[in-house]
Amino acid sequence: MKRLFFCLALAALTFSSCEKVIDVDLDTAAPRLVIDAALEWQKGTDGSEQHIRLTTTAGYYDETIPTVSDAIVEVTAGSGATFSFTEENPGDYVCRNFVPVLNETYTLSVTSGGDTYTATETLFPVPDIGEVEQENDGGFLGDEIEVRFFYQDDPNTLNYYVARFDTEVIPYPDFYSYSDEFFQGNRTFEFFSDEDLKAGDVVHFRLAGVSRRCQEYIQKLVTVAGNNQGPFGTPPATVRGNLVNTTEPEKYALGYFRVSEVDSASYTVQ
Repeated sequence: MKRLFFCLALAALTFSSCEKVIDVDLDTAAPRLVIDAALEWQKGTDGSEQHIRLTTTAGYYDETIPTVSDAIVEVTAGSGATFSFTEENPGDYVCRNFVPVLNETYTLSVTSGGDTYTATETLFPVPDIGEVEQENDGGFLGDEIEVRFFYQDDPNTLNYYVARFDTEVIPYPDFYSYSDEFFQGNRTFEFFSDEDLKAGDVVHFRLAGVSRRCQEYIQKLVTVAGNNQGPFGTPPATVRGNLVNTTEPEKYALGYFRVSEVDSASYTVQ
């Protein structure tokens, strides 16, 4: 009996020690500017209101993300029109008179902390989202609910897309980026499935037309985010976007500037 008691006590001590919180002294790099500049022209709107958010990177244990104020943020169209973004909340810069034009080229300029960052992109069109279907035998084992939305690809150009899915059963949106190389000119679909998806859940989806470079950038981000690197893992390399520091090139910013036409829809699972 004494031996049994000793073993139980040892086991209890072992498991309780696993719950001890250990603070690891981690190296923190100098903060970098992060530019979240995805200008999206939602079909059926005039696209006049656009937002750009400026923050910086932070340490692993930091609970808040630092915002960047007092920056000069502008977007200039190929036609020469310039649109100014005014800071309305800390780090949130807003333009309410933006004019989106399909296939127009736009250049972003952000001046902050004595440095100027620029990027150029083209506003690409996107097909209309058509019908939405539900399948109840989706997933790898055929036991998940699957929601599909359909659209008609343009046969005259090589197109690149980013699809986004939002629903309460996942903590973060799901993103997919791809080209129409294997279905050019055809009616096709994108889908979302999850083992926790059930009747009554609402799935929101968006489809954006993007450039090839943007599609490849999103694809790299999704790949890095999907790697299981443990709680203190880091990406094998920094994923660089199209932003260039014209003042001090080695002091680059993170993020990507894109302009896209988008279509969106929502579906309630049956």
